[in-house]
Amino acid sequence: MKLGAFSASLSVKDIKVSKEFYETLGFSVFAGQMEKNYLIMKNGNALIGLFQGMFENNILTFNPGWDENANKLVSFDDVRTIQKHLKTNGIKLESEADENTTGPASFVVFDPDGNTVLFDQHV
Repeated sequence: MKLGAFSASLSVKDIKVSKEFYETLGFSVFAGQMEKNYLIMKNGNALIGLFQGMFENNILTFNPGWDENANKLVSFDDVRTIQKHLKTNGIKLESEADENTTGPASFVVFDPDGNTVLFDQHV
């Protein structure tokens, strides 16, 4: 299964402090807007999202259709195909993408330990 770019979406208390911390680790701002309380930071092909005040817990994020540079992939598994595969295999979905649509969509599952996993397709 081709899940696309992977990132950890972190719920941070102070985005400026977190930005400085991750810059010290070699990350640089790749996307987002500080004034909107979110930044996407990159170090090589490692991606992290810093989100202040948007959600409570950290989230594992997959972006079907994108590589780690937010470039559209020629070949990828659509988010609805991934969703259908998980449902067929007995995975309970917390939220679902509308299977009667195409293009951008998302859905959420919890892993066995309660961690949030977001599948967020932008293309």
